[in-house]
Amino acid sequence: MFVGEQPGDQEDRQGEPFVGPAGAMLDKALEDAGIPRADVYLTNAVKHFKWEPRGKRRIHKKPRASEIKACRPWLQAELRAVKPEVLVCLGATAAQAVLGPQFKLMQNRGTLLDAADAKGLAGPAHAVVATIHPSAVLRAPDSEGRRAAYESLVADLKVVAKALRRRT
Repeated sequence: MFVGEQPGDQEDRQGEPFVGPAGAMLDKALEDAGIPRADVYLTNAVKHFKWEPRGKRRIHKKPRASEIKACRPWLQAELRAVKPEVLVCLGATAAQAVLGPQFKLMQNRGTLLDAADAKGLAGPAHAVVATIHPSAVLRAPDSEGRRAAYESLVADLKVVAKALRRRT
């Protein structure tokens, strides 16, 4: 089970998570990490698209802690229903929603954590892994930055793939 921050513009318009450019990036990274996309459940910590207008575009705006807390019951219900083997947090907001506001993504990304670290939120998950959000790859300032970000995302997802192989 993968948890992102919140729907983006295209996700909000289509009613499905990860269908925009970040979703395409995630699909490619999953493939390169050896995780079948059909085996992945995708959701977000915040269930609404928070945005601000910029011309004719709707630009993502970071959700407040109160919005994350308000959406927590829905995420908990999804975790109980899905019963994931591994819970993957995509980005700092998702990681902090699951692992607590003190969690430092860049210090701990790609590490297989015990689900007990999730303060009860991970439910039946056996392990939690946090990594960068696929949109971080897209936002990198140049091609070298995008390559490095993508490689780190795939490396973190390979940790997930290895954990799943051990559990099956």
